[in-house]
Amino acid sequence: MLTPTKELLKSALEGKYALGAFNFVNMEVLEGIIAGAEEANTPIIVAITEGAIRYARLDVLAQMAHTLISKAKIPIALHLDHGRSLSVIIEAIKAGFTSVMIDASDKPFEENVAITRKVVEIAHSVNVSVEAELGRLEGIEDNIESKEKILVNPKKAREFVIKTKVDFLAPAVGTSHGAYKFKGEPRIEIDLIEEVAKLTHIPLVLHGASEVPEYLVNEINTWGGKVKGAKGLPIHELHIAIKAGIAKVNTDTDLRLAFTAGIRKALGENPEVFDLRKILGAGREMVKQEVKRRCKALIPD
Repeated sequence: MLTPTKELLKSALEGKYALGAFNFVNMEVLEGIIAGAEEANTPIIVAITEGAIRYARLDVLAQMAHTLISKAKIPIALHLDHGRSLSVIIEAIKAGFTSVMIDASDKPFEENVAITRKVVEIAHSVNVSVEAELGRLEGIEDNIESKEKILVNPKKAREFVIKTKVDFLAPAVGTSHGAYKFKGEPRIEIDLIEEVAKLTHIPLVLHGASEVPEYLVNEINTWGGKVKGAKGLPIHELHIAIKAGIAKVNTDTDLRLAFTAGIRKALGENPEVFDLRKILGAGREMVKQEVKRRCKALIPD
């Protein structure tokens, strides 16, 4: 059932849990996401990036999502993640997305404000909610690399929200994109999350939040992969962040690892197989299990 993103995040914020936002690029990953969330019996957000659009076209991905969401047994929102092009954002709004993200975090503060405010005006006119980012995460997201990490300034976050009227905010609090997030012990700035939450009073989003589960990395490497030294955000750190005010947790890397692990294992155990349904189906099943586990982990004890 397609449900407004803002409605789902409001419930998450009030209930002190986080909503999983899961990225997909093809039918099998999307099916695995929805099946896993249904088994966990939790609402979710499914999302695409501009990179996914370049790979499979926005209209194709949108139609696929609407078809599968309409048959789902749980509330699901449809989100554009890390939108940088205004034309793509408008296309997503026309395609029935329930929320869009404008990512102008690489721009100076006032320029970020101006760009975000323009998107908010367009989106709010048709009841679509908007996410923006403040500060800068290190790492690679959607093939765009940032070598610099700039943590959010809470007072600037408050000013940003007031000026733009954005619906939810992704503050940079120490996480990184990709599978190699931390050197040394993983740590995020919980005090920054608490301060931004107190000053903005809107749902906060944690990007770069994949756990990079050891069992998936080991499975990939067992069957010929070379994912060495990968390290993500531990669940206990994630729980602290949720209690501090995070209401939406983005997950992409973990699904890539899961899909890859499923396919590598299927081919390793059955090298004679060339039936794509069996090969891709194994990846879909691994995604389902990871999403189910992830959804349950986003509800702190």
